Amino acid sequence: MKDYIGLDVSMKETAVSIRRDGQRIWRGKCASDPAVIAQVLRKRAPAAERVIFETGPLSVWFYHALRTEGLPAICVDARHAKSALDMAPNKTDANDAAGLAHLAEIGFFREVRVKGFDSMLARTLVAARNRLVRITVDLSNHIRGFMKTFGLIVPGGKGSTFENHVRRLLSDQPKLATILLPMLEAWCAARLQAARLARLIAAEARQNDGCRILMSIPGVGAITATSFVTAIESPENFRKSRSVGAWVGLTTRRYQSGEVDYKGHISRRGDRHLRGLLYKAATVILTRSSADSDLRTWGLKLRERIGFKRAAVDQQRGPGHSDPLDRRATCPRGLSGPHPVTCRLAYPHPARAVDGQWPDRFRSTRDRRRSAGGVDGRGGRRQDDPRPQGLDG
Repeated sequence: MKDYIGLDVSMKETAVSIRRDGQRIWRGKCASDPAVIAQVLRKRAPAAERVIFETGPLSVWFYHALRTEGLPAICVDARHAKSALDMAPNKTDANDAAGLAHLAEIGFFREVRVKGFDSMLARTLVAARNRLVRITVDLSNHIRGFMKTFGLIVPGGKGSTFENHVRRLLSDQPKLATILLPMLEAWCAARLQAARLARLIAAEARQNDGCRILMSIPGVGAITATSFVTAIESPENFRKSRSVGAWVGLTTRRYQSGEVDYKGHISRRGDRHLRGLLYKAATVILTRSSADSDLRTWGLKLRERIGFKRAAVDQQRGPGHSDPLDRRATCPRGLSGPHPVTCRLAYPHPARAVDGQWPDRFRSTRDRRRSAGGVDGRGGRRQDDPRPQGLDG
């Protein structure tokens, strides 16, 4: 006999549901502590086959702690689990735990790779530094805004230049200074701590072989390299390199129904912070880098063909990983559109032609009128046009 357990984890309590041979044999609640949960499961489910719970703030701790206790813990994608749990008429913690136990029993779930504590420490370091940087930006903007109310315009500048301008303008405003100087002191403290964390990130990146290799690429610094290495952890986590682009959310979504088949924007799934860093690195390669490389040459050619933003997105995936269903590639001459540029305007979503013709929903009114009036998609007369050759349309 095998037992299948579902855990609905919250901050204080965790709902537990146990199934065996297609039936629920026990359910209850206990404290959200892996040690307490392991004790309950040893008593109630001695033959635990799967213990599943959704991704969340406590999932990393729960996964590693339950694994240490010898339990077969599995973290599942919350979005996929939600699709199944929404079928229940009532939403409660007990029902969610029962639904997860049912998914564990039938095997209908998508397991999520949980990062190790070392990777999470490095990611926490990067996140803390980014938070301090955002705090300094918010404080400086608030200081500028408050001073504008009293006619004090802070000149442009960053760092110590900004601090000197603020102190100079507040020297003749004692009442306003008592309000804004504490904010300025907080800005200075946050700035110093952000710089300290940045030095720690750089020092750890220099000790990592993967980070050093990535930092040799123009536009990739210690923060981007550390974020990428800690997100991927090991190349063995992916069957092929193209899977990394899809995992980060850089591949396009596809919609196919009947004769309609097109790809839209990138999925934007996965690590949003890492995706933003890779886009910035690609932007540096395309605009600011002067070093010649195969990657930059390929990116510049791609920019001339499909535009800057889409080239920057494709460059994050690297040569050979571009989207084969490009908008210009899906709107060839002679099928429905007169020119790739016109085709992009006439077809806001790229689609595939069926039997040499595009669906009417993807054709502009002018193209439909041309086809009805005997004019092909390139502006010329169709061969089967019955009108005399000497007449204009």
